[in-house]
Amino acid sequence: MNGYVSIFGRPKFYSMNRSFLILFLLLVSITTKASFILLPMDETTQQNHLKAYGITFWCLDKNYKASWLLNYRGGSFLLPDAAEIRKECQIRGVSFELISDSEQFNILNEISSASQNMESVILEKAPKIAVYTPKGKQPWDDAVTLVLTYAEIPFTAIYDEEVLGDQLLLYDWLHLHHEDFTGQYGKFYSSFKNVPWYIDQKKQAEDLANKLGYAKVSQEKGAVAKKIRDFVIGGGFMFAMCSATDSFDIALAADGHDICEAMFDGDASEASYQSKIDYNHSFAFKNFTLERRPEVYEFSDIDMTAKRKIPMEKDYFTLMEFSAKWDPIPSMLCQNHTQLVKGFMGQTTAFDSEFIKSNVLIMGSCELNGEARYIHGQKGKGMFTFYSGHDPEDFQHQVGDPPTVLDLHSNSPGYRLILNNVLFPAAKKKKLKT
Repeated sequence: MNGYVSIFGRPKFYSMNRSFLILFLLLVSITTKASFILLPMDETTQQNHLKAYGITFWCLDKNYKASWLLNYRGGSFLLPDAAEIRKECQIRGVSFELISDSEQFNILNEISSASQNMESVILEKAPKIAVYTPKGKQPWDDAVTLVLTYAEIPFTAIYDEEVLGDQLLLYDWLHLHHEDFTGQYGKFYSSFKNVPWYIDQKKQAEDLANKLGYAKVSQEKGAVAKKIRDFVIGGGFMFAMCSATDSFDIALAADGHDICEAMFDGDASEASYQSKIDYNHSFAFKNFTLERRPEVYEFSDIDMTAKRKIPMEKDYFTLMEFSAKWDPIPSMLCQNHTQLVKGFMGQTTAFDSEFIKSNVLIMGSCELNGEARYIHGQKGKGMFTFYSGHDPEDFQHQVGDPPTVLDLHSNSPGYRLILNNVLFPAAKKKKLKT
């Protein structure tokens, strides 16, 4: 044995085997080097869900390939491995994992299994985004502009002149700011008619309507609503929150009729206008009754704000679960790390399910009273999503309240729903089957 023993008392072939082992591990590490970046979107792993959407958008904008792994770890994103992507994740504070070809294969194999409610959706190109918002509005005046800015997703602010000038043709996705398309100035009359900001905004709206060739703001807003309608019918994606949802549908259904009282447009409303409402023209709502009284902060009985009796601590809504393989569209729109989302109020807090058309899909509802919070539908070649409430992280936002600081809510499930809609147009589409 003396010829086989080292000074440490171990056989010489031990050192040789150890060398081979090191060489083998080196070869394995080379063959299994990272080829992909996974942005996990589950509750415990991802430190900044909102900025993860921004990273994915940034990659698409730079012509990288990306996949959305529906229902896999909260709706994760799969990106190619590149030094600049890693660096961007580190700069923005987005958690990521490096995975090999074999790990990617195993993940996709798991997702493709018929026993798993998962799907991999290819994201093709970054959509061009427009936000319909008045000039001079700050990002924190609207939840969508706030989260787009926070996630570093580029967008263009447009308003009535651009819409009526057919500039919507330049964009794939449009968000409607908390607008009043009925020409009643948000029904703020009772509380704010003598406040300088209300007086100024009313005058600015009247001046803009006159500049664009309309005698009344209601007529000009109606024309804008119809341009947006045509954008969707032609294949665009439209997302609206709070009062932009029901006021948009009301403007379409009341087209050609004066529903405004004298304090809004200088003359009385049309007699018996309720009987002239044409629900065939609206996107999502049917059989609603308009609120005629100008002093009431409400457009119609679509909204549940005055009808709901839910305390703040119990105000949650549940996201519906869809088949990722058969219904990828609503599955994409409902991707989240939780199915239970905190409720939040707004001028339009929730939708009365009684007034939702049968061809509109309810994706989120409150189990306590059956109200709908998050709905989706198709119009012509395009699609729309209505999301009730003002700010997902401000339960009862008031005029003049300070802005929400999204660094404190970087994992917000409510804000994730907005960003699902932003990224949705980048995906290859399959026909909705639910």
